[in-house]
Amino acid sequence: MDVGIKDYNNSQQEIDQEICATLARIIDQELSEAESKIWHAHPVWFLEGNPIVGYSKQKKGLRLMFWSGAGFEEEGLNVLGAKFKDASVFYQSAGEIDENDLKRWLKKSIEIQWDYKNIVKRKGKLERLK
Repeated sequence: MDVGIKDYNNSQQEIDQEICATLARIIDQELSEAESKIWHAHPVWFLEGNPIVGYSKQKKGLRLMFWSGAGFEEEGLNVLGAKFKDASVFYQSAGEIDENDLKRWLKKSIEIQWDYKNIVKRKGKLERLK
């Protein structure tokens, strides 16, 4: 695991540390080809420089976000971004994480991608990669 992500996880409150550890473990297993690092102060996994999945602590809980998740058509990812193609779910405990759902979403994150890597170059316009 990336040292920055490990530090981020350890800096959370105990209940959130459990959520972070569970998410990081499963994401690392399923996205073994991905680069992971702290990006904009939060853990994020990238495929070929394109952000795929990440998580962050917010008021509603620990938010797991897929940058292209709106295209997954998954009921569990019920917090859709207003401006981009992201979708999220919030967790209050590690016990809420359904490993089968998470693995399915991670598989879809490889298959369905929008090009966030070049969004600035395209002046905010997203193009589908896969």
